[in-house]
Amino acid sequence: MIKNKVVVSRYAEAFFSFARENHGTDKALEDLIVVKNMIRDNPGFKQLLDNPEISYIEKCAIIDAVIKGSLCDEMCSFLKLLLEKKRFDIFLDVAEYLRAKYSHHGQVSVLLRTAFPLELDLIKRIESALKKKFKQNLRFYIDLDGSLLGGVQILIGNTIIDGSIKKRLNDLRDKLLIIRMG
Repeated sequence: MIKNKVVVSRYAEAFFSFARENHGTDKALEDLIVVKNMIRDNPGFKQLLDNPEISYIEKCAIIDAVIKGSLCDEMCSFLKLLLEKKRFDIFLDVAEYLRAKYSHHGQVSVLLRTAFPLELDLIKRIESALKKKFKQNLRFYIDLDGSLLGGVQILIGNTIIDGSIKKRLNDLRDKLLIIRMG
């Protein structure tokens, strides 16, 4: 879950703008994926960079030793900036933000989760309404998920629109618990 959407979007857009001016956004997005996978596959790397006992200069030397040369200079500079500002914890959120917003050349990925297959006409109406609401080009993916019980759940970047029966039942349960305790 995103810790602070404003901070994440500002850092993400600043990095993307910096990359656009220099080596290009495609390389920057590729490098984001590489670093994201490196963090995911090597938890020790993230722990090392999060460790308060290791100085900023030592962390920069680690980044230069591990990343410099294989990834764009903008990525190294960005990681060092996050470390300097003590914001390295938002890197994965920044990577996800940029992936969701820019990975398909201006198209935003939309995951439409439903318990049952939907008719094409209904999918087209949902797509049209979302394009109108978000004012962006959308790339749709459909996922069948029986745990929703019915209705739909839509994931657009970091936004979730949940119209599933499962959510409604959970909301009803929460309201009943409040009434019962109050």
